[in-house]
Amino acid sequence: MSDRVRAHVFVSGRVQGVYFRATTRDTAEEAGVDGWVRNLQDGRVEAAFEGPEAAVESMVEFCHEGSEMASVEGVEVEYEEPQGEDGFRIRR
Repeated sequence: MSDRVRAHVFVSGRVQGVYFRATTRDTAEEAGVDGWVRNLQDGRVEAAFEGPEAAVESMVEFCHEGSEMASVEGVEVEYEEPQGEDGFRIRR
């Protein structure tokens, strides 16, 4: 797993109730990225992406746009050690 990277992302703006999580899941699956996405009580979306560096970076870039109806105001990214995520899911 040494070629894998992990990005922990927090997205702010109008990102809940606009299919952000579902679009993120679909985009991650297409990119071959593992991890998860969930809504936070403060209105942000939190996600973790694991996989090849280029694919993870493409997901970080995706977060700056989000779903079609989203209005992203900010993206915070923290890089961490991979944790062995397998598949991509929406967390509650």
